[in-house]
Amino acid sequence: MRARIIGRDVEIELTPSARRAIGDRSSPLLAEMELYFSCLIRKRVYFRDAVTTTPDDGITVIRNLRVTFRPIMTATCSVSDLADNSPPPVTDFPIMRAESFVPHWLRIDFRGGVWSGEFGYH
Repeated sequence: MRARIIGRDVEIELTPSARRAIGDRSSPLLAEMELYFSCLIRKRVYFRDAVTTTPDDGITVIRNLRVTFRPIMTATCSVSDLADNSPPPVTDFPIMRAESFVPHWLRIDFRGGVWSGEFGYH
């Protein structure tokens, strides 16, 4: 299935177990694709209950699944930030031509009661 996020079509793949788990939910799940700019670039997918339906809470892909993309960055980059494993303060990252950074695909799985996801670029 496809979803249009910030001007780009994103191919979304759900494993059969993820599709079943989403169908069993009584409230929407939000899958947030986070692109984190710091000393390095990190890609991560976070999952949480979508309790509101503001534009920042993504777009509805299918019933009980919303998807969003959020680029963030740290204010500074220090080797000591990496050493102590505490997360540095982050802020939303205002990107020019944000559609260029939106992933091309997102895969979602549900195994052993845990959501997992990955996204990427062709």
